[in-house]
Amino acid sequence: MTPSVRVAHGLEPIEGCTVVVPVARDEEGLLIPRGLPGEFSGAVVPDRIDSAWATRQGFEAKVGQTFVLRTMGSPTVILCGIGDAASADAEVWRRVGAAAMRASSRGAEAALLLPLPSTIETRAVAQAVAEGALLASSRPIASKTTPSDDAPTGFVVVPVAFEGVSDEDRELVDEGAARGSTVAEAVCWARELINRPAAQLTPRRFAHEALRRLEDDPNVTVDIWRDTEIENERLGGLLGVAAGSLEPPRLVRATYSPPGATSAPHVVLVGKGITFDSGGLSLKTPDGMTTMKTDMTGAAIVLGALSVAARLGASAKVTAIAPLTENLPGNRAMRPGDVLTARNGTTIEVLNTDAEGRLVLADGLSLAVELEPDAIIDVATLTGAVRIALGPDVAAILGSDASLVSALRACGEAQGEALWELPLVDSYESHLDSDVADVKNIGKPGQAGTIVAGLFLRRFTGGRPWAHLDVAATGRAEADDGYLLKGATGFSLRTLVAYLLSL
Repeated sequence: MTPSVRVAHGLEPIEGCTVVVPVARDEEGLLIPRGLPGEFSGAVVPDRIDSAWATRQGFEAKVGQTFVLRTMGSPTVILCGIGDAASADAEVWRRVGAAAMRASSRGAEAALLLPLPSTIETRAVAQAVAEGALLASSRPIASKTTPSDDAPTGFVVVPVAFEGVSDEDRELVDEGAARGSTVAEAVCWARELINRPAAQLTPRRFAHEALRRLEDDPNVTVDIWRDTEIENERLGGLLGVAAGSLEPPRLVRATYSPPGATSAPHVVLVGKGITFDSGGLSLKTPDGMTTMKTDMTGAAIVLGALSVAARLGASAKVTAIAPLTENLPGNRAMRPGDVLTARNGTTIEVLNTDAEGRLVLADGLSLAVELEPDAIIDVATLTGAVRIALGPDVAAILGSDASLVSALRACGEAQGEALWELPLVDSYESHLDSDVADVKNIGKPGQAGTIVAGLFLRRFTGGRPWAHLDVAATGRAEADDGYLLKGATGFSLRTLVAYLLSL
């Protein structure tokens, strides 16, 4: 369940809240921002911190570090570090919002005293703390019979200023917190789908959840292709992967068209939607299968990003394409050596049925090209090789258009979602040469797996500006950390939203 976020318009007491006080540091020690009230909701708010005392307590005001002050008979006060105030960007405040929620008392609201002017623009700081707070506290729907409820009931942004908060600043804080709530709620929606057991999120169920999410979004239309339509539309890659499962495939195509913007740029997002990946006849190991309910991450990301673009009134036209299927070793499953024909007519020799994501993306990208967009971006948990190359905190980005890649990397940096560009090495194209088809679906074992997968996808982009995000390593967290919770992270959704809103 996602807690609520609200903005306090004044210093009226909030019953039972936990009061969170930001603390900065510089070369002279720890600093409480100017303008904070001496008392809030019955709690005494400190106006200075003795650095030597704080050091003895182990509190150094590092970003997101918290220290609990308990005063008998009054609400708890929590000190929350923001590090060097001169370098406190949106990601810092996002982590502050997360830390405030993590440290606050359950069953009560967390009230963050937000000093204005802040280290960044007022609307941006309000958005950042709201995002961090919600992302850190929204637990997925679980199957435990005794689920834990250890999060505060809500998050309150309390703007304060030395000379009083102006009406303009209050309006900006309201706008920022509302935008942050919208973005974070979409990430939480995507996380919940990704974390859901595969038996509860079949391709048909996923398509239904997408329709429920998008049908009331402004200026959005949704089409769901079923078995017959997928066959009639010649989506050979999707049909080939789906052949081994009794669950029929689906394809969701949603479009957001901003009103009156006939010349708006058009971006198509394509997301890999394998609701469970056993590897097919090229069966994974038992350990390798344990997290494969998350192999539909890309589809959840692109549909969530389109939803936010619609709700926030983006100027760009956005289409999201999500091919959905299971990859199972049924008696009709595709076999190593089979040849599939993708939507654009390219024939593909399947030598490893566990390299299935690129097969459904081949169809999705082909459909994207037919829309003649200004840019195509695909998101996929595509290769295990990306974890070896970049580890769990950085996703790979590859693309045919330098400006598109650069823009996405800049948006990712601002959102705390690091993207590292890998090259599309043309000489590696030969790794995909097939004796019997136009291309094979795997390269040489142990050699540039992520790059070769990108080269495979490039063949289906029709020369359009295109970028590919491989989030196989970053899409899942092994433990709670800041505003990330163990399980699905929703990585790249906020980056895509930032990019779409920038157009």
